[in-house]
Amino acid sequence: MVLVKGGLAQPKQNNMTLKEIAQRLKEGNQIFLLSKQNQGDVSPEIRKETALHGQHPFATVICCSDSRVIPEDIFNVGIGELFVIRVAGNVASPSVLGSIEYAIHHLHTPLVLVLGHTHCGAVDAAIHHQKEGYVGELTKPIMEEIGNEQDEREASILNAIGQVDVIQEKLDCDGVDVVAALYDIETGEVQFLDENDPF
Repeated sequence: MVLVKGGLAQPKQNNMTLKEIAQRLKEGNQIFLLSKQNQGDVSPEIRKETALHGQHPFATVICCSDSRVIPEDIFNVGIGELFVIRVAGNVASPSVLGSIEYAIHHLHTPLVLVLGHTHCGAVDAAIHHQKEGYVGELTKPIMEEIGNEQDEREASILNAIGQVDVIQEKLDCDGVDVVAALYDIETGEVQFLDENDPF
């Protein structure tokens, strides 16, 4: 991957191996750790290009709705590079599964990344067994994944790995790698979780 003025070169989706995708995400995260703003391409040219020729994201990212978790910034990417699905607790609900299925079969993203994060409100609600209202609909699947875990960071890791399992169980992921990672909202660092890291 080459550095260009304004950030990293825009990857070509059809030519990237999983190793190159991982390198692109890891390099982007390193740039984010040292930057005050995203250097991804959001130019009029890329807007026109993706409007005329469609989107070709190299990865699908399922992440939390938390305002502190912004995948495009975390990985230092621009328009058209990530297909991002946001839902509190990064839960693989039926509607999220539909979005992932679209990304896999229509956009042909070779990587699906479940990005959990520290200090997650939905995970905290699950730890404290909040079952009321619509929030309860989010905490139920998280509670299934975290069991009796009381440590918030470990629970977030268990939830991210558990959502990977749900995706793999419910969807045809043949030829697609589904992995989990944890974003630390204090440091900005992304930890790819070894159990699911194919890189």
